[in-house]
Amino acid sequence: MASIAVIGGTGDLGRGIVRRLAKAGHDVTIGSRAAEKAQAAAEEMASLGLTLGHAANEDAAQGKDIVIVTVPYSSQARTLELIRDKVGDAIVVDTTVPLVPPKVMRVQLPAVGCAALEAKEILGEGVRFVTAFHNVSAHHLDSDHAIECDVLVFSDDVEARNTVVDLCPGMGLRGLSGGSLNNSAAAEALTSILIYMNKTYKADGAGIRFTNLTEGPAIP
Repeated sequence: MASIAVIGGTGDLGRGIVRRLAKAGHDVTIGSRAAEKAQAAAEEMASLGLTLGHAANEDAAQGKDIVIVTVPYSSQARTLELIRDKVGDAIVVDTTVPLVPPKVMRVQLPAVGCAALEAKEILGEGVRFVTAFHNVSAHHLDSDHAIECDVLVFSDDVEARNTVVDLCPGMGLRGLSGGSLNNSAAAEALTSILIYMNKTYKADGAGIRFTNLTEGPAIP
């Protein structure tokens, strides 16, 4: 089992990821901009029988095997700047999608190509960096039912990518290697399409599934 911090763990997506990881038996710490808010979230989730650590984001990020960042695009840069000197050898997993309100159903990728590349530039070359969990409904994660949605995982670090893929089954999800970090653009863009699908087809958290795959390890 891994020690994992969820930065922004009091938000909708963060809470769902915290819940699933803790139920899988990992040592999970909720991070928030305010330590008091993280503590309140941990106390609330104790009602589910989950024992969680809690701290301010920069403290939660220290000494962990994996650090998962679950903040809005508007907070991505400052959050990564806050934790980049704290994460050490941890694998940093960014879930950020570049949604720009009010037109969140329109794909609006940044000039460099995707939010993942912006994040990598902020964190620097020394940080093991992965992106994942872009297309999974937060409210489905914050439940105990099965989720019919694949999780695409992207990184130029194949070992780190495979580690995150391997986290997914314990969370009740299927993780799939999506290839290099540049490919994160596809999952980031797909989120806007899924939001559109939810509205147009009255879906309760539409997701994606890949068919006709044979099982095997992720490849570069």
